[in-house]
Amino acid sequence: MRTPRRAPRSDALENRARIIEAAHAAFAGDPSVTLQAIAKAAGVGQGTMYRHFPDRESLLLAVYRDELEALVATAPRLLREYEPLEALRRWFERFAADGRVEGGAALAVRAATRAGRPHPPLLAALDLLLRAGKEAGQVRPDAEAEEILLLGSCLWMTDGGVPCPERGTRMLTVIIDGLRTGTGTGTGTGTGTGTRR
Repeated sequence: MRTPRRAPRSDALENRARIIEAAHAAFAGDPSVTLQAIAKAAGVGQGTMYRHFPDRESLLLAVYRDELEALVATAPRLLREYEPLEALRRWFERFAADGRVEGGAALAVRAATRAGRPHPPLLAALDLLLRAGKEAGQVRPDAEAEEILLLGSCLWMTDGGVPCPERGTRMLTVIIDGLRTGTGTGTGTGTGTGTRR
């Protein structure tokens, strides 16, 4: 018989909340800040930090949970408004815009993707968009969410630290054109002609 999991103690919950609050402020000022510096700012020891967040990626994902959830929720809404390929393009556009201003969602996903642990809800949202595109005959059948997310991470890279929206737009066009089957009706042009009626 399995022993019921014990609920976290109140002091543990308070420590976790303090760490997240301190990390949010720290990442806003310096995305490369160390976990040691965050622990010190939160007033907790290294052991407490690592019990809650064993690595930088898990802390980033916790700090920017709200932004990530908003991005995940955007996928089904876009599918209700646009054809799948256009919905996919607009989803990546939002993601890229977040990354160009060092937004939290892009920062967290970039770190987690580099570590080989993409955010599961985000992968599910991207998979939803890709499956809709495949079912509509607009997206190539071999497109996999994890690979496309990794490919899409290039959209928020900067050139020497200077954001380049024009380059990101060109790169997104290449990605969308590479996903296209050639038989779909999505335009991928950003003109809004893929809007559902």
